Parts: sequence; C-alpha cells; structure tokens
Amino acid sequence: MAALAGRYDGFLLDQWGVLHDGTRPYPRAIACLERLRAAGKAVIILSNSGRSGRDNEAVLAGMGFARHLYDHVASAGDDARDALAKRSEPAYRDLGRRCLLLARPGEEHLAEGLGLTLADAPERADFLFVMSMDSDRQSVSGWRPVLVEALQRGLPMICGNPDRYRVHADGGLREAPGLVALTYEKMGGSVHYHGKPHPRIYRGCLELMQVPAARLLAIGDSLEHDVAGADTAGIDAAFIAGGIHEGELAWRSGAVEPESCLALFAREGRQPRFCLSRFAWD
Repeated sequence: MAALAGRYDGFLLDQWGVLHDGTRPYPRAIACLERLRAAGKAVIILSNSGRSGRDNEAVLAGMGFARHLYDHVASAGDDARDALAKRSEPAYRDLGRRCLLLARPGEEHLAEGLGLTLADAPERADFLFVMSMDSDRQSVSGWRPVLVEALQRGLPMICGNPDRYRVHADGGLREAPGLVALTYEKMGGSVHYHGKPHPRIYRGCLELMQVPAARLLAIGDSLEHDVAGADTAGIDAAFIAGGIHEGELAWRSGAVEPESCLALFAREGRQPRFCLSRFAWD
C-alpha cells in the first residue's frame, strides 16, 4: 500500500478477507490503516454485511480497529433498509409490509424501524428479507422448504447481504446469505440485491466521501463483488489475493505468484488495476 497511497485521496475497504477473518484482524491491517489516516486519506469500510454500520463498528472495535481509523461503515444491510424506508424505487413502492426475515437467531432488530410486521411463515408474508446467516446452524438446504413455499406464492426477496461465501477463521469457506438469494433466483424467484457489486451503495459512498471516483481506490478480495462493483462505479480496484480466492492461487514464501493471479483474472473475466498479497503498508 505504501506505493499506492499517494495516488488516491480516498479508499473503500472491504472487511472480511481484507481487514480480518471474522474473528481476528490480519497481522498488518491495523498498522496499514494507521498509515493511511496519518497521510490524511479518507476511508470508508464498504461491507456486504447485513448488519448496520453501527453494529459493524462495534464488531471492528472488538477486534482492535479504533474508530479514528475510518470515516464511515457503509453496509449492504443499511443500503437495503434505506431503500425499504424510502420506498422511492419501483421495486419497493408497492411492496407490502409483512416481512419474513431470514437471519441469525436473535437478529430481528435488522428489520426494526421500517414499519414492517415480522411474519413467521411465507403464507403470512409479502416478501422475504435475507440479511444474515449463522453458517454453523443455518444453511441453504435448511431454508429450502421456506424458499419453495415463498416461490409458490410469488414472494419477492430483498437481499441485504449478497456475499455467497465468507472466509471462516479456520481458513475455510462458509455459506452466506447471497447463496440463499442466488438459490431463490435460480428457482425462478425475484430478488432485489443491495451491496457490492450493485451501483446504489457506491453512489452512497461517493456522496459521503465527496471524493471524485477517479481519486478513489476500492480494495477487496472478491472479484465478483469488490472488483466488479468498483469497475461498474468507475473506481480503480486493488485485489487482495489472501482472501476468498486464496486457495485458487499459487504462493511462494508468503507472496502470491503473479502468474496465478493473471490466470484467475482471465478465468473470471475481471482485471483489477492492482494485485496485493495482503492489505499491508509494505
């Protein structure tokens, strides 16, 4: 990052796979953020989490990321809640108020403050709202009966976390809410997505930062979300190899082999501006 910091005024940083593994910060991530802030850079944590920005701030604080290290947390969940609250976009204007929330146990607050009534079954719902997932206790297969019934009733789905997989602390991948949404879509259901790579959340970040897109760098480990979203928004992207794609790449002495990155980019049809092994200053 030392070689890139001077080229940009602001940075959009992914969380999982870049700053931390969901449990612990990556070894040099906090120090790298300290250097960016010391250089006067604007920083937004741009996350596909279904949790609110405030909830994400608490999670980050618990891992040692002090509040002064970033300006805002922009989450997919907040983007979805904003759309549901305003109801100014076509997909939301005539949407009913009865919501079947698919989320971790105890996270009913994710649907609070929106004038919604929580339903307990598809037959009593106007739409599905998928926001979070406890991958140790919840799964796509476990929710499939709900999806089948919802599809039969023609219920649309709002997805406030489009990540299909997340990096677990053990280095493996776990199912995430975006996989539930993709499954419903493949079944024939209608899904409205929020978060990366969809344009709405990037428009919000640009309004918050007041930095031109040409002076921003998006940093993330997902070609499908971080790199694709940045490309659509006209923002340069730096791909972090040591995240969700780590197992697909070749490594030597802790550094990713450039040729394996180029091969991955060719397979996925994505070409980030930069490739970094990890989010670190040097």
